[in-house]
Amino acid sequence: MGRRLYVGNLPYTTGEAELQELFSRAGTVESVRVMRDAATGRARGFAFVEMATDEEAQKAANELNQYQMGGRALTVNEARPKPEGGFGGGGGYGGNRGGGGGGRREPRW
Repeated sequence: MGRRLYVGNLPYTTGEAELQELFSRAGTVESVRVMRDAATGRARGFAFVEMATDEEAQKAANELNQYQMGGRALTVNEARPKPEGGFGGGGGYGGNRGGGGGGRREPRW
């Protein structure tokens, strides 16, 4: 198991300090990142926590998965890397297709 954990089903009011304190029960916490909506800054209900060692990450996952916080059962497991290409490849707005030529063309008769 890696050291980076996914923490899901978080109450939207949960902050980094609260998660730091909770996960420090299992060992040394290297970093905590609560994911937020870029436009509003509101928490999105999940976070990533990085522990100092693989063993501490495993202990945190074992002890804190289904932990009740704010009336919700947390989901804690190993964070998976982002899939290549994001949303099905190529990026938004049609992927890696070339753009149209510039300017106005004369019709071919």
